[in-house]
Amino acid sequence: SGCLPASPEPLSHSGPGCLPSCPDPLSPSPAPLHLRYKKTSSLPSPTSSGGQPAGSDTYKGWLYKWTNYLKGYQRRWFVLSNGLLSYYRTQAEMAHTCRGTITLATAHIEVGDTCHLVLTSGGRNYHLKATSDGESQRWVSALQQAKANTTHMMHQSDDSGDEAPVPQPDRALTQGALKTLASKLDDLSTCNELIGKHGTALQRSLSELEDLRTATDGTDKLKTVNERATLFRITSNAMINACRDFLDVAETHSRKWQRALQYEREQRHHLEETIEQLAKQHNSLERAWREAPSTHPGQRHTHTHTHTQAGDASDENEDTEFFDAMEDSPAFITVTATDHTQHRSVRVDPGSDNMQRRRVRRSRIPDKPNYSLNLWSIMKNCIGKELSKIPMPVNFNEPLSMLQRLTEDLEYSDLLDRAARCESSLEQMCLVAAFSVSSYSTTIHRTAKPFNPLLGETYELDRLDDFGYRSICEQVSHHPPAAAHHVMSQRGWTLWQEITIDSKFRGKYISVMPLGCIHLQFHSSGNHYVWGKVTSTVHNIIVGKLWIDQSGDIEIVNHRTKDTCHLKFVPYSYFSRDLPRKVTGVVADSEGTAHHILSGTWDEKMESAKIVESSRGCGGSEGKQKTVYQTLQPKLLWKKYPLPENAENMHFFSSLALTLNEPEEGVAPTDSRLRPDQRLMEAGLWDEANAHKQRLEERQRLERRKREAQATQALEEGQDFEGFQPLWFERRTDDSTGESTYVYRGGYWESKDRQDWSQCPDIF
Repeated sequence: SGCLPASPEPLSHSGPGCLPSCPDPLSPSPAPLHLRYKKTSSLPSPTSSGGQPAGSDTYKGWLYKWTNYLKGYQRRWFVLSNGLLSYYRTQAEMAHTCRGTITLATAHIEVGDTCHLVLTSGGRNYHLKATSDGESQRWVSALQQAKANTTHMMHQSDDSGDEAPVPQPDRALTQGALKTLASKLDDLSTCNELIGKHGTALQRSLSELEDLRTATDGTDKLKTVNERATLFRITSNAMINACRDFLDVAETHSRKWQRALQYEREQRHHLEETIEQLAKQHNSLERAWREAPSTHPGQRHTHTHTHTQAGDASDENEDTEFFDAMEDSPAFITVTATDHTQHRSVRVDPGSDNMQRRRVRRSRIPDKPNYSLNLWSIMKNCIGKELSKIPMPVNFNEPLSMLQRLTEDLEYSDLLDRAARCESSLEQMCLVAAFSVSSYSTTIHRTAKPFNPLLGETYELDRLDDFGYRSICEQVSHHPPAAAHHVMSQRGWTLWQEITIDSKFRGKYISVMPLGCIHLQFHSSGNHYVWGKVTSTVHNIIVGKLWIDQSGDIEIVNHRTKDTCHLKFVPYSYFSRDLPRKVTGVVADSEGTAHHILSGTWDEKMESAKIVESSRGCGGSEGKQKTVYQTLQPKLLWKKYPLPENAENMHFFSSLALTLNEPEEGVAPTDSRLRPDQRLMEAGLWDEANAHKQRLEERQRLERRKREAQATQALEEGQDFEGFQPLWFERRTDDSTGESTYVYRGGYWESKDRQDWSQCPDIF
């Protein structure tokens, strides 16, 4: 391990240590890389004197850029001009879409192994690959020359007096400072002249003193020497003071000018980023406008990602590319005829009152510190134990609790909003199935462990204003860890679940098995859906790069109509030809007749295709016949939102996850946002977080021992002992399934309105 394969499997054991050799034997032989050079004007060398207008050298050509573990290196068209290295997917994109720009003035150029070079700019590394050593050397020379020219032009611009007009207040301050410096300089000149005059007179007097022959004359001359020496000393002191004043004034104004210059540079950088973002949004709006006329009038349209390139003739499937954050726009457009707004969506009507009232939530958290810790040294003595009972430092956590991870399943709640408007229960089932798959999309890079909630810990998420729902979670049991969750939506549905986590450490991998059922009921139709969760497995605990896989089956049942949907999460296999993270499913009615085929991946998208004809095939395993379905063109049900910019340094959180731990006013004192160790970890103070985590866990162990002692005493006295009772949930028997589960008893939101939390325990 330690090398990135050129065409890597996303679940490979390799790590991002070094780059593959060139050419790549595992991928098709790439087309020859042609480096084009276009001389537009002469440019003085960095060592030459300035004064002449600087032109630009333009280089164009194909290079291979590392994108992600799924796609590996992708062919991109690079253009080097005016100290900026821009790249595009095709040459035709130069007219309308730039996928990224690297400023060479602040970039570091590093030549790697054969055919490779690495550019570091703004804290991000760009791994590029050429097809030959000659092409690589020419690119390196061009980049280094462009960087030197850009640096030279910046210095030349700083030294030049032909700057843009300065605002009037700044001009007055500058002129005042220059006048002060000129006055101090005049004082220095005057002192210099006086020192010269008095020094000459003193030297002449000393010469005369040496030539004296009588004591009488010596007394008079000595008096004259003392007077002139005094004048020389006074003048020298005045010179020293004038120099000190000049230096103080110069240093004071120098610091002011340096701060002003730094501010202007930051403003310019911010303006460049803003312009680039506006260009991306403009491109997104253009695409949405081009795609909107093709929508059928009566058809309900789903989300369209802005990075989909219509009419692209490239041989690679751009729709499946993800996590190339600098290339893909982080926004998307929702085209719909209703008033419904979606998470991370942009309404076409920017003047609506709803948009003006919506709270602006945070879009980033502090970067994750780079702390190294050996997981195997902690877990080698824990093989076979339940994961929740293993004491773990926060180094292996992410700054979210399990309650917040449950709430994160609502990231694609718009699927349920659309399902509530469906008249067909079978089409509604397809959307419910897509929602059940979408909850795993955020786990693809999230190998860290969420915090185990304390007993009685709660978490609320009130998004009535923007998404139309309210969510409340409570930890109802600690061993085994179990959480109850209730969501009420104003858009026609209610969801509730009780999930118990059973996890085992097997040495080479960790298995997390959620036990329990998820219930979903639609208000208008009364359709009641129930399903479970699949097993999550984290691989390469001992050695290699951690990666996560989802495997197992999900059976979704509509207890009113008896419709069913069987989803299969295909486990990853090195020898399988199937698409990694593949999910397949069949939607059938109460009689077992299949109506829809579902297909996709749990980390990217799901599609449904309506079955028009089915027939029995041959060649099944164990003598069974296969069923062959003839379907219509697949229809997109769900597609994953792009990750926010810099997500790799923010625990790979999605846009919703970034807001889950954002401080809120008026929440219960047991809310996860108020948990100190989790809050400190998010701020990057991991040592302090570990100390608070140990304190909270020890306090929880003492509370458990106290309850056990009370239960033992009650048993000896023949009395009943209820034990811990959740505050907001109670156990009931479900009418549809007959199962006993925790359901919301009510009262939380009323207590929040009154700000009456007197019944809440002090757990933090």
